[in-house]
Amino acid sequence: MYDVSTRMRALALVAQGRSLNSVSKETGISRHAITCWLTRLEPLSRTPPCVRCRVTPGIPGDRPAYAYLLGLYLGDGYIISRPRQHYLMVTCAAAWPGLVDAAEDAMRRVLPEPSVSRTERAGCIDVRSYTQHWVCLLPQHGPGKKHERPIVLEPWQQAIVDAHPWEFIRGLIHSDGCRITNWTTRMVGGERKRYEYPRYFFTNKSDDIRGLYTGTLDKVGVEWTHCARNGDPYNVSVAKKASVALLDTHVGPKY
Repeated sequence: MYDVSTRMRALALVAQGRSLNSVSKETGISRHAITCWLTRLEPLSRTPPCVRCRVTPGIPGDRPAYAYLLGLYLGDGYIISRPRQHYLMVTCAAAWPGLVDAAEDAMRRVLPEPSVSRTERAGCIDVRSYTQHWVCLLPQHGPGKKHERPIVLEPWQQAIVDAHPWEFIRGLIHSDGCRITNWTTRMVGGERKRYEYPRYFFTNKSDDIRGLYTGTLDKVGVEWTHCARNGDPYNVSVAKKASVALLDTHVGPKY
């Protein structure tokens, strides 16, 4: 199936006075297809075009849901895009049924038309939404692992994240983060006592994804530090009381 831009280029050649034969030979597109495009430009599809693949691209209507889903995708999501198989999948720990529900709800709110299903595996649940349009809405899709290729938001995505930073942060933490209780000891009145405090961690091998996370934390006033393990700077820690309180208000632990 040819995309709209390819169809428009072929029709532009016809509009220059070129014959169908010459346009077909130059582009490799059949005369029949070009003739059909003269009366209907947009391809027929089982589902309507998404907001991004229209002639004039738009942005998702439910922007908070999109910001959250983008965070989930950058953490534990990926897209299968083959000639006869297209779907977005987010893998959630089975221990957090609320997270599974939230992932499915976000997919349905961003793209209501496609079917959504769940597949249980050992210790986890895969939430899948079947349509080729996820490639349009999540252009960070590409070959290879995310940490082995650049991950950069497009301007329209960054605008959504800027407008809904907490939803984006929540999606990232729900996928690759956690809230834990740390402990240490300190001397009090000559006696060593145990001291506990809450802490948020976010772990991701991609420098770009960690940068999106920490950059968004900066914008909402959350203080963070890198916490290297075995020399790898893959962990971002939030431990200061005021910053933890902000995350507790807008994110909270998984459930």
